Amino acid sequence: MIDLRYLLHGVAIALGWFGAVNVAIAAAAVIAARRAARRERSGSAAFWLGLRLLPAAASTVFVGVLFVPSYWTYEPRSVEDLDVTLALLALATLSCICAAAVRGCAAWRRARQRTRAWLRLARPLDVDSAIPVYEIPIHTPMMALVGVMRPRLIVTRGVVSALTIDELRAGVAHEIGHLRAWDNLKRLAMVAAPDVLAATRIAATIQARWASAAEHAADRAAGCDSESRCALASALVKVAKLTPTATPIAEPISTLVGGGDIASRVQRLLDDDAPAPPTLSARRPWMSLAIAAAFAIAYGPLLRLVHEATEVIVNTLP
Repeated sequence: MIDLRYLLHGVAIALGWFGAVNVAIAAAAVIAARRAARRERSGSAAFWLGLRLLPAAASTVFVGVLFVPSYWTYEPRSVEDLDVTLALLALATLSCICAAAVRGCAAWRRARQRTRAWLRLARPLDVDSAIPVYEIPIHTPMMALVGVMRPRLIVTRGVVSALTIDELRAGVAHEIGHLRAWDNLKRLAMVAAPDVLAATRIAATIQARWASAAEHAADRAAGCDSESRCALASALVKVAKLTPTATPIAEPISTLVGGGDIASRVQRLLDDDAPAPPTLSARRPWMSLAIAAAFAIAYGPLLRLVHEATEVIVNTLP
């Protein structure tokens, strides 16, 4: 039977490693985000999403793939009592994880409350769409994709009355682009990411850059020809003019004009020579395969190295 102290000791070190890797990767992400933000073309939605989730993802992978197997393989089953400093570090990391869970649950709950309030007033709208579309009797213009597992499209009466049928269809196609990209799930993941990056101002900058890039990507998905691009550009201008202040919604909800600069989106839609979206290089799968093979070969020595580093760090803690 495994000693409870052995398990508690392992959990405390795992949390300590999670926090340390998190801080290191978050610092690197801040530097990368500032450099990318200064460039004229500052990356795709995938780039900003990866940058925002990198600290939490790297910490989780390190603990789950490297530390836990190394601890189970090399750590003696009889361990000393838990060090006070290590316990405090573990509690700090656990607080960060719990805070992220609370943020995610709160955002999800607010989104559900918004959706339920809208659907109480809604009636089905006859629009060609891959998901249900509802109209709500509100004059404020808004078109919003709500839900992750059961997505629905909410359109206010202000939008229906302001747009032509072609513009309305283009707007719906834009929201379908968000749906196919799983943008609502990505919004929730960024809010609920357990990392120290969330406590910095750069996190909001990264999320705003992602939102802008995601809007451009959804515009491209909706505008497959010149007529649909022009219709979407016209819809954006009309809705933006009718909306005094486009306040981005913090919940996992994607709106027609909730992210990105409208002027740049319209210019990109009307520009026949606009650059094509980045494509996946043919060399990337082979590079990924080579990295995976190298990692598999070095996995055993890496476990030993992680265990030795853990012993050094734990023994030098004050």
